Amino acid sequence: MKIIRFLNNGSPEHGVLQPDGSVSRIEGGIFGEFRVTDETVVPKKLLAPIQPTAFLCIGINYRLHVEETGAKLPEFPVLFMKSTTALNHPGDPILLPRHLRSNEVDFEGELAVVIGKKGKNIPREKALDHVLGYTIGNDVSARDWQKKFGGGQFCRGKTFDTFAPLGPTLVTTDEIPDPNTLGLRTFLNGHVMQESNTNSMIFDVPALIEFLSGSTTLLPGTVILTGTPSGVGMARNPQVWLKPGDEITVEIDGIGRLSNPVLEET
Repeated sequence: MKIIRFLNNGSPEHGVLQPDGSVSRIEGGIFGEFRVTDETVVPKKLLAPIQPTAFLCIGINYRLHVEETGAKLPEFPVLFMKSTTALNHPGDPILLPRHLRSNEVDFEGELAVVIGKKGKNIPREKALDHVLGYTIGNDVSARDWQKKFGGGQFCRGKTFDTFAPLGPTLVTTDEIPDPNTLGLRTFLNGHVMQESNTNSMIFDVPALIEFLSGSTTLLPGTVILTGTPSGVGMARNPQVWLKPGDEITVEIDGIGRLSNPVLEET
C-alpha cells in the first residue's frame, strides 16, 4: 500500500492512497497495529510520510558517484547523520542558508528506507523484515560547509533546516519486495541530472541494515538515506548550485515524484 501523511483539521493523520487518487483514513499508528478504514478523507496539506526518529545517511554508495567525487571505494558503508529538524515536506521550499551562508547548495536524489521494527545486530537475511517501507529522499547538501568549513565533518553541511525533503508516499514492502531494482532520476527545472538504478549500490539495502544495526539499536521511524548516484551539481563542469526559483524533483519507480521549489532563507 501507499501510505501518506497529511494535515486534516489541524493535526497530522495517515491514510492510504488508492489507485483512483482517493485517500482512505488509517486508524492507529503505522508502526504498530493499524487499520485502513472505509472513511474517505480529503487532505488539506501533504506532509512527509513520517516524522523520523533519526536520519542515518550513507555517502558514496554508487560506484560512478565515487569516481565523480574523486573518493576512494569504501571498505564499509560511510555513515553521517542529519538532524530530524532538517525534515522537509513535499512541495515545501528548500531554503538556501543565508544566516550561516552557503553559496554551494547541491541536490542528491536517494532511496529512503523506513525502519518499522526495532532491531539490533540484524543479520542480512532478516534485514528486510525490519523495514516498513520505502520513500524518496533528497539529501540536500551545502558543499562549502561539507567540504571547506565543517572541520572534516559532513553534518554541518547536511543538516540545515529544509535539507531533508521526504515523500510523497511510503510504499510498503509488499509492493516493493526488492528495493535494489528501482530506477531513480533527479530533475532540475525539468532537466535530467541523475539517472541510475538502485541495483548499482555498492552496499545494498540488506547490507546497510546489517551494518547500521551492528552494536546499535535501530528504532521504528529511523530513515536510512541510501546514497546518491552520479550527476550531482558539485561534480559537473561547470558546477551547478541550487538558486532561488529552481525546482528539484526526485523520481523513483514504484514510489512517485518528490518535488520542492528553492528559495532563499529570510
